[in-house]
Amino acid sequence: IEIINGCICCKVRGDLVDALKRLYQKVETFDGVIIETTGLADPAPVVQTFFAETNDGEDSLERMYKLDSVITVTDAKYIIDRLDEEKPEDTDNEAEQQVCFADKIILNKTDLVTDETELANIEKRLRSLNPQAPILRCQHSQISPKELLNIGAFDLERVLEFDPYFLGEFKQPRHDQSVSSLSTKVEGEVNMSLLDNWIRRLLHDDGEALYRYKGIIAVKGMEKKFIFQGVGHFFSGTFGGQWKNTEKRQSAFVFIGKNLSTEMLKAGFEACREMKELRFSIGTNVRANVGTFQLGKVIDQWDSGNAYRIRLRDGKEIFAPVDINEYVRAA
Repeated sequence: IEIINGCICCKVRGDLVDALKRLYQKVETFDGVIIETTGLADPAPVVQTFFAETNDGEDSLERMYKLDSVITVTDAKYIIDRLDEEKPEDTDNEAEQQVCFADKIILNKTDLVTDETELANIEKRLRSLNPQAPILRCQHSQISPKELLNIGAFDLERVLEFDPYFLGEFKQPRHDQSVSSLSTKVEGEVNMSLLDNWIRRLLHDDGEALYRYKGIIAVKGMEKKFIFQGVGHFFSGTFGGQWKNTEKRQSAFVFIGKNLSTEMLKAGFEACREMKELRFSIGTNVRANVGTFQLGKVIDQWDSGNAYRIRLRDGKEIFAPVDINEYVRAA
């Protein structure tokens, strides 16, 4: 299928969507679709197509296709040169983008780099940009198809397997490139309402700078893990995977993007954590904000991720998502 001069990596997603929908009419004759972009491609528009094209119609791309994974092939001989290329201001380095978006990185032509130390340094550089993607070495592009197909990288349940070697304190690689990865593992639990507001603001303000991100969050009052991942402005998350009694409740996530601020991300997440005891115990009379403050009684704490469940004098039950005076006050 030829799209815009043979290239499907343009920023106009409409042509790609139309082509995939036409191709779907022949769906019984194939098992999947492989989209190959050029070496100069920005992978973001292609990946975001499968997140942006969502509606309830039978002809929505979401109903027709499921994005499996992004595979990036790198040339061991020249990849460092490509990553170090100076680009005009406000222009992205396509090689960096392709590495950052990858779920797997194929390090090809390793026979042209005979020094094992040099190969190890190449892999280290790639991991500094994308610490979550496995790197597979090969020669002459010879690699088993099972390493490329049915990976399920965009299945949220697969995020539960997320246990990269780099997790610990907030980390940012020490190199000068504007593209980098940030990762952390934080003990304790977060307030779901605060987390939701933080994510919305983060995507609104910095969505263009975020290439890929994923994580597992421990939410106060929830017995299941909140798992999420996203591409740019397009975010998906759900609760899945039970916390075990012996398992430490902690959050782990990684962000890959451009000009990321370690301090901003750290401060934003820290503000979502629930570290202090709730002010009102069960049975306490309070005033709850339902447009105006009305008298009620606390009947539960941390119900479905909310700080309080309150029964008003008229018998109606409401949630106070955060333990602050704007939601609930002493009677």
